Amino acid sequence: MPVVVERQRTLKNPIHCSGVGVHSGRKVQMTLNPAPSGHGIVFRRSDTGESVPALWRHAVESPLCTTLVTESGDKITTIEHLMSAFVGLGVDNALVELDGPEVPIMDGSAAPFVFLIECAGTEEQAAPRRWLEVLKPVSVVDGQRSARLLPDARSMVSFTIDFPNAAIQRQTWSGAVTPAAYKRDIARARTFGFLTEVEALRARGLARGGSLDNAVVVDGGDVLNPEGLRFADECVRHKALDVLGDLALAGMPLLGRFEGVKMGHAMNNKVLRALFADPSAYDIVPAGTGRGEVVKLPIAAAPM
Repeated sequence: MPVVVERQRTLKNPIHCSGVGVHSGRKVQMTLNPAPSGHGIVFRRSDTGESVPALWRHAVESPLCTTLVTESGDKITTIEHLMSAFVGLGVDNALVELDGPEVPIMDGSAAPFVFLIECAGTEEQAAPRRWLEVLKPVSVVDGQRSARLLPDARSMVSFTIDFPNAAIQRQTWSGAVTPAAYKRDIARARTFGFLTEVEALRARGLARGGSLDNAVVVDGGDVLNPEGLRFADECVRHKALDVLGDLALAGMPLLGRFEGVKMGHAMNNKVLRALFADPSAYDIVPAGTGRGEVVKLPIAAAPM
């Protein structure tokens, strides 16, 4: 049987949106632009002229979101939902222009970004994709929290959360990620938080743009959003959404299984750093030429 080589993809057309940063509360204008093969996902601050590739080595630990920092110290925060949408739809190359420090939160999910990408359209490029294949287990553990990357013939995500809260409790989601499954099962899941934490977060300069329009808010055992939940397990699905966006900082599609338990953005980045710290733990495989009966599904997008 002939090998079908997978090609990189970019947007067909630029597309624009505006919104509010969930943490800064600032209004921001954003444009998603096509980019050439090998460009990867790059963020550019139009207000400062600074750019930074969406790669793990440019990420810094920050509360409740994923943040990139340019060489001069400019920040681009809350990138994970947009990165997740690029991953879910298999977009490898794009230039994201922002006139501020934070990607707009939109409705708190990746669905609005999926809509933008589909409106812009995507097109295949000449260059083939490369895949980052996990060859042996790599893990980061902190008490009951853990993040693991494991070898697998498919790109898989498994996540477990456990909150002492009647509205959430213990939830687990696991599955392979394809564009159809991503749009159906993951993209619409919104970020979530607790009403009792809002004042403390805002005192720290966080969640200043948060509202019932862009987050699931839980008070005791009640969900305060009038429309309720989009999925019975929406909270853990959103964690899977976040993981996909954070793993996109690997720099190319990831072939392997991610297993996360009760952890967040910082640990996602730490497990990628642990992977790259051990050259024997991974290999770079041209798409379509992997070992055995490998099913390659999109998990990340951007060049090394």
